[in-house]
Amino acid sequence: MRRRADPLTRDQHRKIGADLFNYTWSLLDLKKRTAAENDEMLLAAHASRFHWGHAGTALQSSVGEWQISRVYSVLGRAEPALYHGRRSLVIARRARLGRFYLAYAYESLARASAVAGRQRDRSRYLREARRIGAGIRDRDDRRMLFEDLETIP
Repeated sequence: MRRRADPLTRDQHRKIGADLFNYTWSLLDLKKRTAAENDEMLLAAHASRFHWGHAGTALQSSVGEWQISRVYSVLGRAEPALYHGRRSLVIARRARLGRFYLAYAYESLARASAVAGRQRDRSRYLREARRIGAGIRDRDDRRMLFEDLETIP
């Protein structure tokens, strides 16, 4: 089957990807979500990543994979959370995105491991996130990471 030309421009993909990323966060921030909102949150995270795949760089791809992992963790779905956490880590390493993104990839793996009941993996990934995170130069970024790490059960 022949592939059709992409009907969207790069700028359209970029805008949609960013808007869906932010929309996913608005759903993650809700204290209580309905089943329909959970489904919408998951679809929005995947759609954001899809659009960033057409318009972004490795940074947006890694962050998109991280967000998908976070959504699956929040939904209690360990296997896909681990899968997308691993993808985030591979992209961050391959593209040499820096400590902040690398530490957050490990954060996603620690959170997903906690959901999976894999305490040894959770502890290992937490240690790695903290080790890498300690070297983040921006004080606000470092604080945000360590606050997020404290929320992992």
